[in-house]
Amino acid sequence: MANKIRVGALISGGGSNLQAIIDACESDQIDARVAFVGSDNPEADGLKRARKHGIPTFTVDYQAIIKETRGKPLENLVPEDFDLDTVLARQQLIVGPSERDHVTRFFCTRAIAENALLRHMAAYPFDLLVLAGFMRILTPYFIDRVNTNPSRPRIMNIHPALLPSFPGADGYGDTYRYGCKVGGGTVHFVDYGEDTGPVIGQKAFEITPEDTIDTVREKGLKLEWQLYPECIQLFAEGRLSVVSKTYTLKNGSKFNKKVVEIAS
Repeated sequence: MANKIRVGALISGGGSNLQAIIDACESDQIDARVAFVGSDNPEADGLKRARKHGIPTFTVDYQAIIKETRGKPLENLVPEDFDLDTVLARQQLIVGPSERDHVTRFFCTRAIAENALLRHMAAYPFDLLVLAGFMRILTPYFIDRVNTNPSRPRIMNIHPALLPSFPGADGYGDTYRYGCKVGGGTVHFVDYGEDTGPVIGQKAFEITPEDTIDTVREKGLKLEWQLYPECIQLFAEGRLSVVSKTYTLKNGSKFNKKVVEIAS
């Protein structure tokens, strides 16, 4: 058995993907162990799952932080290492015209919460951070402090759709309502956009005329529970690399994209 990597996890809800990862670790399906589980939701059932397995847990209550800072000047509350201009220059979450005060408050309050996450995480060294139903978008402030080597990202997310189709919170619902005949899930590295990072793995399933939104979600979750451990194992084996690709389109323009290559 190879040396086991340390996996940290962030969740917001029931933690079914977390359970699949824990089970895969304990059965030696993957060369990993879960080092900690954090959540933005103090009531997340996934925290109970972790504690049953003796895994350390913590919470950072985003809602409480946002409420506590409402109406207050934020310059004295943000972390000392937070630079708003740098975050705004790198972020890809808010595009187009938007009120400067709204954007500033969003990124400042998120940095306050993310700094709390980072302080909790500092107690538990980790090699890979997995988002297992973590319903908060991470900003460049957080990402840059985890991805200390930009060429070797170490934040993974699982998304309930075949990206790049249907990013956002309700991938299975969007897939079903669009009338797609195929649905699926995607594991990808996290970048500065919303569900835009390089794809690591995908699994697909057929959507039949008899399916409902509930059966679509059920089919998708079963595949997610297989896919996430498989992708974590690829990371543990050191088989994942992110490379920049440039494609020349028919009109002569260039298309640049970072993609994941998997070594055999």
